[in-house]
Amino acid sequence: MNHVILGAGPAGVIAAETIRKHAPNDRVILVGDEPERPYSRMAIPYLLIGNIPEEGTHLRHGADHFDKLCIELKRGRAKGIDTGRRHVHLEDGSSLPYDRLLIATGSSPVRPPIPGMDLPNVHSCWTLADARAIMARAGKGTRVLQMGAGFIGCIIMEALAARGVELTVVEMGDRMVPRMMGPTAGGMIKDWCEAKGVRVFTGARVEAIEAAGGGEPGLLGKLASAVGLGGASASGNGSMAVKLSGGQTLEADLVISATGVKPNIGFLQNSPIKCLVGVLTDEHLQTSVDGVYAAGDCAEAFDIVSGKTIVSAIQPNAADQAYVAAMNMVGKKAVLKGVTQINVLDTLGLISASFGNWQGVEGGEHVELTDRPAGKHLSLQFKDDVMVGCNSIGWTQHVGVMRGLVEGQVKLGEWKERLKHDPTLLMEAYLASAQGQAARALVPPK
Repeated sequence: MNHVILGAGPAGVIAAETIRKHAPNDRVILVGDEPERPYSRMAIPYLLIGNIPEEGTHLRHGADHFDKLCIELKRGRAKGIDTGRRHVHLEDGSSLPYDRLLIATGSSPVRPPIPGMDLPNVHSCWTLADARAIMARAGKGTRVLQMGAGFIGCIIMEALAARGVELTVVEMGDRMVPRMMGPTAGGMIKDWCEAKGVRVFTGARVEAIEAAGGGEPGLLGKLASAVGLGGASASGNGSMAVKLSGGQTLEADLVISATGVKPNIGFLQNSPIKCLVGVLTDEHLQTSVDGVYAAGDCAEAFDIVSGKTIVSAIQPNAADQAYVAAMNMVGKKAVLKGVTQINVLDTLGLISASFGNWQGVEGGEHVELTDRPAGKHLSLQFKDDVMVGCNSIGWTQHVGVMRGLVEGQVKLGEWKERLKHDPTLLMEAYLASAQGQAARALVPPK
């Protein structure tokens, strides 16, 4: 069999290794569109902080790792797929025949249509090339403006703050992490960040980015020079004026765009492979075309909690999907139990978590408990006697329990009412209800 894998991120690498393990004589080609050896984007913030060297971002260490496994690495980008002839066409004009194909092309940053996005010191933070450019510029005192305070944006924000920059964050939503947190929780995260010295604008957007005076020092740079402050913030070299929707104009030496990502599926536009938000898959991770599979950030799979297909772009999902897809590609039946809607975030030391339908469901019930002085917040969402979602800040000891209740669809019975009166009884509710549910499952039906 000839297996072609499009995408050399975590999903692609896990799939290639799984295929090799179970089909030692098959051909495996792993196609990546970057000049780097396969690496993890989730390791880039640790590289920015300085916790790891660039080698530490690599998914597999040892220059000969893939050679030893007889996995062929090829640089290229897919332009289209001929599913009838079973060929992948690449942008360089070449094509690859396949018997089984895995689409694991991941996602790419959304590029907002803002004038000035092409200026030299405006970057995304998505690739190793991006990281190198940011590290070369973001030193202590550098004025950095970041667009976006979503999940990925907050991770980048923490890495930038650790470099000692003067950081400003601009978020279009009315709160930080708006797709993960409700108004109370998102507001608490904003308050926390501002207390840590990060300037945060919510309900605002960047309207334009302009070079400030052709490299002449800006106003803040002149003031810094006058009082004898050095560093990038004082030099004004390459400084920019960033205009916000509220009328403010901010000076920055570096602008980071972290306004979200979208699946890399444009090359499938004229193919019979069905796509919604991502590439639609079944429980075997096969697409609408026989012999073509999908996994990772570009794949849309069934979520048992919400009861619909979703793209959940987190690495645990990518790993599970890659394994299931690879097993089916080599003829060994495997079924995906479902995707996981998990977000656990460390924002400058404040731990927050979000699971399942955290915003609630129609006809459901909810309870909230907030202790701002203690930095704690709980929001639990119910449908009948099942907890279908939750938000939390500061409840680190309950993260595993919250996930177990939501993903396990544990029937709470009388414990739902107890939780509505005291949401902190999560551990007790889980132990009583989950154990009771397991015991009932051991009793054969009459």
